[in-house]
Amino acid sequence: MTPPAHPGTFERLVAEGAAVPTEGWDFSWFEGRATEARPSWGYARSMAGRLAGATAVLDVQTGGGEVLDFALEAAGPHRAPLVAATDGWAPNVAQATRLLRPRGVPVVASADDAPLPFADGAFDLVVSRHPVEPHWDEVARVLMPGGTYFAQHVGPASVFELIEYFLGPLPEDSRRHRDPERERADAEAAGLEVVELRAERLRMEFLDIGAVVHFLRKVVWMVPGFTVEAYRDRLRDLHERIEADGPFVAHSSRHLFDVRKPDATSGPDARP
Repeated sequence: MTPPAHPGTFERLVAEGAAVPTEGWDFSWFEGRATEARPSWGYARSMAGRLAGATAVLDVQTGGGEVLDFALEAAGPHRAPLVAATDGWAPNVAQATRLLRPRGVPVVASADDAPLPFADGAFDLVVSRHPVEPHWDEVARVLMPGGTYFAQHVGPASVFELIEYFLGPLPEDSRRHRDPERERADAEAAGLEVVELRAERLRMEFLDIGAVVHFLRKVVWMVPGFTVEAYRDRLRDLHERIEADGPFVAHSSRHLFDVRKPDATSGPDARP
């Protein structure tokens, strides 16, 4: 059996996980404490390639701006001349602004469920990594004809091994939420063409209880209302399980959408 990456007392590990700031989507703190396999398509690098071929780009629900910042750096001087981003959580907006302003990218505060604050047909590329919900009608509206939506979504039953450890078995409807084929149908209903849809399920490992605490504080919708105090007994049991048996294993679910808005010369309404 592999010993824990960070041996130590339950209280110390929990305190470490509870003390780490949760703003943005920088997961570097988890190095050596948790692992997650990455999708084979390499979303951030693939996004960089798309940025190099676009003229006006919108990153929806950018989080702390880390993925967009990486893609802009990778795209270099070939990046699109106009890039903007949105997010709905004030700490993320502040962090993304600090990170992206030097790259000339404005970050607009916009609630995740609100209409996008941009004109019709404003962008030829819309990107998003892990949106809370894809709002297909809005994506279709802000895309210009022939434009592309290129995004990585969270899939169904993602990390349910960990969620159900704390919440117990969830109803079947919860397992089907974020189903990629249902999202495909919704995209098509909004008038978009799904060029490619790929899905993968990926192994995760939590090597100590501090990593579990930080993860549940950071990804707040996993176990709604999570606090150390409310779940101390379950946390202690899980700590003892990890100490005895090794890492707690879960699986994330991801899918990649490459979606196109038909141009005026294609589709059923095209005129000769």
